[in-house]
Amino acid sequence: MKPIPTPTAADFDALIALFNSRRYVELEAQVRVLLNNHPRVPFAWQLLGGALQMQGKDAITAFQQVAELSPNDAGAQFNLGVAFKSAGQLEQAAVSYRHALALRTNYVEALSNLGNVLQDLGQLDEAVLCYRRALSIQPNAVDTHNNLGTVLKDLGQLDEAVVCYRQALRLKPDYADAHYNLGNVYKEMKQLELAVESYQQAVQIKPDFAEAHSNLGSVFQVQWRIDEAQLCYQRAAELKPDVARYHLKLGGVLYALKQIYMAIESYQRALTINPNYAEAHNQLGLCLKANGQLDNAIVSYRRAIECDSNLASAYCNLGDALRASAQYDGALDNYRHALLLQPDSAGIYDSLGILFSEIGQCNDAQNFLRRSLDIDPDNFKTHSNLLFSMCYDPTNGPADYLAESLQYGQNVAKKIISRFTTWQCNPQPQKLRVGIVSGDLVGHPVGYFLENLLMHLGTSRIELIAYSNNPVADDLTARIQPYFDQWHPVYARNDQATAQLIYDDGIHVLLDLSGHTGNNNLPVFAWKPAPVQATWLGYFASTGVVEMDYLLADETGVPESQRSHFSETIWYLPNTRLCFTPPNADLPATLLPSLNQPALTFGCYQNLAKVNNAVLAAWSRIFAALPQARLRLASKQLGDTAVVAQLKQRLEQHGITKTRVSMHGSVSRQDYMASYAEVDMLLDTFPYPGGTTTCEALWMGVPTLTLAGNTLLARQGASLLTAAGLPDWIARDEDDYVAKAIQFAGDLPKLAALRAGLREQVLASPLFNASRFAKHFEEALWGMWQAKQPALVGALQSPPSPSSSHQVHLA
Repeated sequence: MKPIPTPTAADFDALIALFNSRRYVELEAQVRVLLNNHPRVPFAWQLLGGALQMQGKDAITAFQQVAELSPNDAGAQFNLGVAFKSAGQLEQAAVSYRHALALRTNYVEALSNLGNVLQDLGQLDEAVLCYRRALSIQPNAVDTHNNLGTVLKDLGQLDEAVVCYRQALRLKPDYADAHYNLGNVYKEMKQLELAVESYQQAVQIKPDFAEAHSNLGSVFQVQWRIDEAQLCYQRAAELKPDVARYHLKLGGVLYALKQIYMAIESYQRALTINPNYAEAHNQLGLCLKANGQLDNAIVSYRRAIECDSNLASAYCNLGDALRASAQYDGALDNYRHALLLQPDSAGIYDSLGILFSEIGQCNDAQNFLRRSLDIDPDNFKTHSNLLFSMCYDPTNGPADYLAESLQYGQNVAKKIISRFTTWQCNPQPQKLRVGIVSGDLVGHPVGYFLENLLMHLGTSRIELIAYSNNPVADDLTARIQPYFDQWHPVYARNDQATAQLIYDDGIHVLLDLSGHTGNNNLPVFAWKPAPVQATWLGYFASTGVVEMDYLLADETGVPESQRSHFSETIWYLPNTRLCFTPPNADLPATLLPSLNQPALTFGCYQNLAKVNNAVLAAWSRIFAALPQARLRLASKQLGDTAVVAQLKQRLEQHGITKTRVSMHGSVSRQDYMASYAEVDMLLDTFPYPGGTTTCEALWMGVPTLTLAGNTLLARQGASLLTAAGLPDWIARDEDDYVAKAIQFAGDLPKLAALRAGLREQVLASPLFNASRFAKHFEEALWGMWQAKQPALVGALQSPPSPSSSHQVHLA
């Protein structure tokens, strides 16, 4: 047999032509034939390695043969390093690159690739040395400047990273990756406008750069440019629809916009791509909870924890959902687990504070909320939660509360860039433009009190504009919305944007209806978007915001001697600060139930947090004096068996046996109203009395015994009963409270007679007389405006015509 001839230069030229024409499969086959006959030809092994590499196959063996056959060939070692890196064998790749550099000291490509490998291995300082050495040899190597910038960024040397990226861009202005990387550094440096500019350059050069679109969206989201963020995330998801992370981000911005159904769809797409995506399950739970699907939200949070047992936010969110469904023990367990994972989380401490507030453990609640503020002192929602919790605590005096509320106001003021000092509202209006800011324009106590007023408020002198901070809308929302000339949802706006909207609307008098309750927008008032600002209805203490001019009250709620409890000036409404809307229910007032039963039944339908030990001590004395009396308790917390057991124990400790008490959790409003047929009289709590429950009970013929304290909150029951014409049902102190309860319980005929005519009495009283209240309220709005006008001379401008532009006046 004749020997196979040694391959010639022409043979190799033909093989190289196959490589250049990308016919890699054919090249591989021919080189393998050649190597079967001439296995020690280095260049043949090199061609095989190249063909395999271009097909995505393992080329390590081929390049090892080259290196073995040509031990002094730096290029062979370099190619072997590339093969190892492609296979993910980084340590071996580094060895090969170092071997190449030992053979050729100034091998720039090997230096650069070694830098890449060291960067991937986390050996950043050595990577920097490699890149700098490469640049000393080849100073115009664009990719090396870019790579060096990335390592310096990872080392936290952000200014030096900027220099590297800018040098890369001087050499290659259309280098999209360098623009993107520069944007990342500026984002980390919180130079957000520069980050936006860099990302925009990247996507302009490379429109299909999905990650740049996504990161641009992240910056827009931080800047609260939500609509622009949404477009960026949508574009990223369109470019790479199989990347679950882009759908997650899109869902997040849709959730911020309160487009709940669309957010749910985005999270579900993310989970279709990656069913074990813990954060997507977690965020989906937030949407389901916001949509009222508590049970489904709980399932989502549990699934998130299954996917990632270290996801602290999922435990906290699960705790929030369990708390909302009155499963307090389960909520507490999850909060504690979240804290183990993330012990410095302000949000977890905030949630714990809310939980302990709801179950009446005021001291623990305030400790947790203060701990949250220690970690995140600028979280105004948490500070509001603390102030609200302080209202439940009988150990906090008016001075304690006022000092904390003023601290809140100071903290908010520090964050205002520049407040408005001139306004464009009409200085001599025929109609007063009145803005109402609230998160409770729904089936909520605020809504129940507001509806009657709106139905009777004259439109000839008042123009109403709503700023709703709640994405939820219900039947009550639908009923009251027509009474407003404009309705602006502001829940997706930040404080500055909301203040600007109010300013642009030319509001004369701006009313806060939330105070320090949930969904409040109090920081907006610190911008002073309207010349006259007042708080009313939804809260029962000072806001502490010095830009809030007035607080509307009545003389029973705030006697002259207590005006110093407020940072606001008190503006008095005649008779009552509240006017209740009669329930839209076909429920007649029933006969006194104790006439047909062996014992009188007291009731208390308050939030359990209001039932403190001082209240229980007073009840103990009443029930000791009336051994046959019974107690009916109802609140959402009593849907939790652990809470029921704890309350029974507390009652037993105060001498009220469980056989004398019935406890009830949440029911429908209709069933709740109907349950008054089982109650002879209500025992109010103190220092936090009832409001809506007192009014609804009066409408059902059931009077409430209240105790007048020394704050607007503690005197709320006294205000309501004074307006209802029942001053005898207001106790001066705890002894009087006990004595009156025993006295009223001992005269059933008188109690029955009162019940028989109580609905008619209260409907005719100032508490329910909406037409009279509306007249007084309109006079108050105009009165506050006129009282402030002398101080506003020069600060008021006529509003611009619709076609003209105007300059926002900021201090």
